[in-house]
Amino acid sequence: MARKLNNILITGGAGFIGSNFIHYLFGLSSAEGNLFDDANFQGKIVNVDCLTYAGNLESLADIEKQYGGSRYFFEKVDICDREQIERIFKQYDIDTVIHFAAESHVDRSILGPEAFMKTNVMGTFTLLDVARNYWKKEDGTIRDDVLFHHISTDEVYGSLGETGYFLETTPYDPRSPYSSSKASSDHVVMAYFHTYGLPITLSNCTNNYGPYQFPEKLLPLMISNIRDGKNLPVYGKGDNIRDWIYVEDHNRAVWLIVKNGKTGEKYNIGGENEWQNIKLLHKVIELTAAETGKSVEDVEKTITYVKDRPGHDKRYAIDCTKIKNELGWQRKMTFEQGLLATVKWYLNNPEWINHILSGDYKNWISKNYTEQGR
Repeated sequence: MARKLNNILITGGAGFIGSNFIHYLFGLSSAEGNLFDDANFQGKIVNVDCLTYAGNLESLADIEKQYGGSRYFFEKVDICDREQIERIFKQYDIDTVIHFAAESHVDRSILGPEAFMKTNVMGTFTLLDVARNYWKKEDGTIRDDVLFHHISTDEVYGSLGETGYFLETTPYDPRSPYSSSKASSDHVVMAYFHTYGLPITLSNCTNNYGPYQFPEKLLPLMISNIRDGKNLPVYGKGDNIRDWIYVEDHNRAVWLIVKNGKTGEKYNIGGENEWQNIKLLHKVIELTAAETGKSVEDVEKTITYVKDRPGHDKRYAIDCTKIKNELGWQRKMTFEQGLLATVKWYLNNPEWINHILSGDYKNWISKNYTEQGR
């Protein structure tokens, strides 16, 4: 039986996956219809984001215009700020948390790990503990009509060899400050289920791609650099392997888990779509060159091999049998379709990218939110 959802707190909703998830819920990027047509949902979406460098409210301008102040609310709040998180739970009577907020760039975690430990571990703890206290009944037990869903990564499992797949039962073996912070947060989430009976679900997903991704990430970086005639930096030999999933396929899986997933369970979400980084880059070059009228041969000359990242995991690959069998999830977007759609989106939205590269997106946020008292 599907959960009855009322007021949903989405953390990190101004980031890449979170903003796509909000678009998905409001039916603006989904063929499955508007969330508010669902008889199980009669409430509000509350987006909490502290707007670090990767938070971009411009990605949600259409949502704000259509639903702001009625069904969609934005709160500029750090998830480590307990007092503000408590206020939000009370003000909006939150019964569902979908926790995307995280520092997520591996390179940045190597250079400055403290922010990752603070946000990913202590921020998750703060949310869990506020939820536990707000959802506690008079007898000390936790309500059974609430849910805390935690979004995590396949990187907590470490690195695979040439064969095999990550299962939900694979032991954790994180290799970077980022993945270790996410592994820690996963353990805290499960501890709150086992110790306090907090209703939780947890998902570990592979590499996402699609619209609204910060330009430091592989695909938007390469597409933008090809467009602008810049070098294309590749770590090591480019032979590291990643499994890629289109962001809306991931978000459909998250929504299925939130509605129908078994409390206390974790679900792996994968694209079943492995690519060596260098082979993926050649494919991106092929598609982007065709869209921009550039020569593939000329673009390939701009590939530059750089020193490999410390602790660079060799291969990730997800076995998503559990979510398929238990919840009936299947990815809908083929990689060829998704990659072409992604290339076209970044090429067709240069203003969005340029606002980030220039820093003007912060001015857009200030103009559209701060001046309006939001």
